[in-house]
Amino acid sequence: MRFLRLFLVFVFFLVATTMVAAQDKPKEIFVYTDSDTNISDWWTNTLIPAFEKANPQYKVVQTIVRGVGNGNTDIANRALAALATGDDPQVDFFETITPDEVKDWVDKKLFLEIDKDNVPNIDNVVKATNRLPQEIPYRGSQVLLAYNSDVVKAEDVPKTYADLIQWIKDHPGKFVYNRPDKGGSGAAMVTRAIFEVTGKDPSLFVAGESKKELIDQFPKAWALLDSVHDAIYENGSYPAGNTPVLELFANGSVDMITAWSDQALQALNKGLLPDTTKLAQLQDLPFTGGYAYAGIPSNATNKEGALALANFLLTPDMQASIVKEIGGFPAVAWSDLPKELQTKFTDVITDTVPTWPGGDYGSAMVEGWYKNVATNIVQGS
Repeated sequence: MRFLRLFLVFVFFLVATTMVAAQDKPKEIFVYTDSDTNISDWWTNTLIPAFEKANPQYKVVQTIVRGVGNGNTDIANRALAALATGDDPQVDFFETITPDEVKDWVDKKLFLEIDKDNVPNIDNVVKATNRLPQEIPYRGSQVLLAYNSDVVKAEDVPKTYADLIQWIKDHPGKFVYNRPDKGGSGAAMVTRAIFEVTGKDPSLFVAGESKKELIDQFPKAWALLDSVHDAIYENGSYPAGNTPVLELFANGSVDMITAWSDQALQALNKGLLPDTTKLAQLQDLPFTGGYAYAGIPSNATNKEGALALANFLLTPDMQASIVKEIGGFPAVAWSDLPKELQTKFTDVITDTVPTWPGGDYGSAMVEGWYKNVATNIVQGS
């Protein structure tokens, strides 16, 4: 009898210990990413440790599907299938996703709508993100001007696109941008010319549309860009990518370029660009840019944890980290970030982030540029 009592006490202790351990075990949040290495590394080394420290009840499990099939699209389709069967989707959070990419995702409400009730910090996101209700914008990037401050005085930095065209004419061989089909920083130079001749109103260009009256005005942009063709580096030598442009700037071949904000800031942080490098943005109408949007499936098993993670992404500390560590732009207002960051990036701060829709407009842009501006280069070479 005594043995039985001891045995029952042991069993009770074992069960109670197991239950406590289960209760103490952090609940997992399954995150999928197909972004570049610098982004997944930032999640691994910065965001996840900070989030888990602030929220010890959760453990983030990140799976990288970069280069695996169709990346996050495949995982979202798997979640859609699970939505129909009621199975576990095995994903709680997409680091980046386009919720309206697939019609069935929209029709079957695969993604959770986000508002200030479930993600309070979403209220701090700037209007320029133009987010869908299911999107969580958390980092951005925009094309800027990078210049050598040893050569170009602050008061001489172009403030408008017209100023930039004139600067290029006045400093032949000292400016370069890449071919518009080989990198976004060069495409931004060309699309900005198109915006310039069509009334400086990017909202006229809507994805999925193709207005003849707009495309018919493109020749005015070609004339504008052709007017500086001979003043571009080596009489119109346009590199085949964003990186070669940065390299020409780094070795002193040119004094001013168009560059993606994140690529330029990362290169500066790594010492790949000279300390004399300064960044600036046009003040009349900035160059194009865009945001990365996270998303939460409506059938996520750990929806509560996913929402907490989304809210944490939009805290001032994490938004500041995006600027400092990966060279991104914040999705919240710059005024929400530390004063020293605001001061450091005062020349690039803008609430306007124009976008370019691509599609027929993009095809006409690329074809027209090769035929009328870079006639010395064969498209596709």
